[in-house]
Amino acid sequence: MTGPPLWKEENPTSLGYGNPIKFWSYVFIPKDLDPSKKYPLIVFPHGGVHSDFSTYYTHIVRELMAQQYIVVAAEYRGSTGYGKGHYEKIDYGGLEVEDVDASREYMIANCEMVDQNRVGIIGWSHGGLISLMNVFDHPENYKVAYAGVPVSDLVARMGYQTQDYRELYSADYHIGKSAHDNLEEYRRRSPAWQAHKLKTPLLIHTNTNDDDVNVLEVEHLIKSLKAENKKFEYKIYEELPGGHSFNRLDNRKAREIRLEIYHFLENYLSPPRAFKTVKNLEKAAYKF
Repeated sequence: MTGPPLWKEENPTSLGYGNPIKFWSYVFIPKDLDPSKKYPLIVFPHGGVHSDFSTYYTHIVRELMAQQYIVVAAEYRGSTGYGKGHYEKIDYGGLEVEDVDASREYMIANCEMVDQNRVGIIGWSHGGLISLMNVFDHPENYKVAYAGVPVSDLVARMGYQTQDYRELYSADYHIGKSAHDNLEEYRRRSPAWQAHKLKTPLLIHTNTNDDDVNVLEVEHLIKSLKAENKKFEYKIYEELPGGHSFNRLDNRKAREIRLEIYHFLENYLSPPRAFKTVKNLEKAAYKF
């Protein structure tokens, strides 16, 4: 696992928008890979409105690397820890999606071990939204996607969240208006309103006691995908401990659910050391 970010990356995709930026990305490469072979890549956007790729994800990265996935995690525009300028470049559901796809593009261009035909994207919460928007906007770039408790409908979200939260989006450096004043812009940034674009194999998870991304948002996404006759998989878990973090916890039940995720990814990415059981996962990725 890496320490500090390995590089500053010019975002080539955003150049077409007249808005070039530099951002940092973490790269995780298992130590025992054979440089003469190709390996699958997982693109892993972090969550939050303003946040970063922290040690909160350490155990998940360990599990992915134990299966011999290469992982890239972009500190896309709006991420914290890089100063006010980067923070105020936030473009939730907008150019941040292009930043994350640019990290995929960078890895293919600069890491010869990456198999460009075996790229998946996973994310939880806001990272789930970014994962969804990437496969909606760039279906040719990803073989599979996973979205855990994904922010799915910003219009509904503005209705049940607090005023302080709404002000994050209506700030002058962000959307600049409330959902009431610019409904179409909030819909444009919401996966539930873009469901007609899905072409990529997709797994969605949510939890009924999630007090961050209310299950009603994810239910709207699921119903929208069904209305568009899209093929995808999903599970709505009932009142599991942990709420919003239910399958990211480091406990037995969460590991069992993550194994379901890994089995889904395996079908499309064929990692060399795919887990078959929870015991395999624990033995490979943990020291007890």
